[in-house]
Amino acid sequence: MIDGRILPLQQKILHPIAKLLVRLGVRADQITIAGFLVGLIALPLIANEYYEWALVFILGNRLLDGLDGPVARLTQATDRGAFLDIALDFAFYAVIPLAFAFADSSANALAAAVLLTAFIGTGSSFLAFSLMAQKRKLQSQTFPNKGLYYLGGVTEGAETIAIFVAFCLWPDLFDILAYSFAFACLLTTLSRWLQGWYMLAD
Repeated sequence: MIDGRILPLQQKILHPIAKLLVRLGVRADQITIAGFLVGLIALPLIANEYYEWALVFILGNRLLDGLDGPVARLTQATDRGAFLDIALDFAFYAVIPLAFAFADSSANALAAAVLLTAFIGTGSSFLAFSLMAQKRKLQSQTFPNKGLYYLGGVTEGAETIAIFVAFCLWPDLFDILAYSFAFACLLTTLSRWLQGWYMLAD
């Protein structure tokens, strides 16, 4: 919901860092993979209830995810890089609810399953529209530099990270937070279905 608003500020902050990484010879794909591996460290930390440390690695993942795009645009943006970025992002998003299910299966497993189901809705609607948009050569005005054209919604990247931060700060409220965010994801899915239905009409 707010990704488009914060994107200019994000680019302004990350551009100098991206330029430095390019000078050091770091490639965008290396950043994408490193970010995913950093994010994966959060899984055993959450599972063992080291929530504050897990938060550090979640934020580290997001920092690196924010850098791979600017580095790619300063060097050579590729379809493979865009594919890798979105594929690993979706995998990372799924890991965090799973980790909380491991941490306390009796209290968290059902809420984690509901949230992961909601993520399937947002993720599949995201990718299905992007595929059709690519086929029709549609271009996004909100995210012109992104490798994929996708529809926004109530729950985008910023909101997802915000809820992950909330999970780590208030782990005892995981089930309430997860159910609430799953409902917001449902609204996003429904809005994308509706927008896609009309935008892709013959």
